[in-house]
Amino acid sequence: MAEENGDKKHDPTPRRLEQAREKGQVAKSQDLAAAVILLLAIVLLMTLGKIITENLFEYSQKMLLEPMLLIPENQEIDSLKQSVQSLFHETVIRFMKPLSIFFILLLVTAVVANIAQIGFLWLPDKLNFDFTRLDPIKGFGRIFSMQSVVRLLMGIGKIIICAVVAWYAVEGSFGEILNLSENETNQIAAFLVWMLLMIALKVAVALVIIALIDFMYQRWKQMQDLRMTDQEMRDEVKNMLGDPQIISKRRQIQREMAQKQRTQGTPEADVVVTNPTHFAVAIKYDIRTMEYPVVVAQGADHLAFQIRKIAAEHRIPVVERKALARALFASVEIGSPVKIEEEHMKTLAEVIAYAYWLTGRGNLAPKAG
Repeated sequence: MAEENGDKKHDPTPRRLEQAREKGQVAKSQDLAAAVILLLAIVLLMTLGKIITENLFEYSQKMLLEPMLLIPENQEIDSLKQSVQSLFHETVIRFMKPLSIFFILLLVTAVVANIAQIGFLWLPDKLNFDFTRLDPIKGFGRIFSMQSVVRLLMGIGKIIICAVVAWYAVEGSFGEILNLSENETNQIAAFLVWMLLMIALKVAVALVIIALIDFMYQRWKQMQDLRMTDQEMRDEVKNMLGDPQIISKRRQIQREMAQKQRTQGTPEADVVVTNPTHFAVAIKYDIRTMEYPVVVAQGADHLAFQIRKIAAEHRIPVVERKALARALFASVEIGSPVKIEEEHMKTLAEVIAYAYWLTGRGNLAPKAG
């Protein structure tokens, strides 16, 4: 019944998450990066603002007192040009350092805030022009959708929260604000600027907290949207593992390749030792170049039949020695020299000698014992 109703009761698989990511479906808060940038900008203004303000004040005084600006007719053209260039360079140098630090930090923060949410994501297909976005019906559907209503409510909620935070930030300073008339103008300005920055700082912190909550909600919502039904889970497993028929065919090919590898050395053998039907071991031995005989092929049951068949096709002697065949199959791997008990080694020497005699190489046969 769950499958018929389409209940999504399975968590999304890594493959499904990756496919969603490739389509641009990632969990991201639209406000988190902006809130973090706003918070950092306020902090930078509270730390670097004094330096920037002092530089601006000193520069303004100098510009207002500069003779070339007050009485330009007394200046020659070349001298005036040099003075303007000098002032331009001084302006750039004076403001470049604090302003560059300010804007570079904001730029880095914007990049980090986005990458921290979704990682590095490159989707060039999203840059293509999509004519479906010009559909007015779909456009109205997006505007009046439930998601738009939720965003509107969240926006109103943010405004209310920020207003409450700002109110409580100002409420404790009402007495100081009322007594500002007794202070100097510069003191009033400094107090108001500092109070505005503190209010903005508290509002920015509130916005960051709201954005973090929104980000966690977006992640939860994405996981809920990508949950899978029983049928989707079965299809996912099928896609990851492949079609059962293809898997069966692949395994059959792998078995055939493994069988071929275990029997392909048979044509090089000098003799095949059998059980007679359960085991078959192909032995190669050249007394002039080898210290010990070498197993070039071996197999049981069907593979043993294949080895005997190949041996018959290549006229390789097949000798039945039950104990020897079992010992060779159990203790010697393909490509390895034969090092077994002395009793079996003597039997093997007799078998090889017999095979040499059958093939007319009796003078090269090893001596038993």
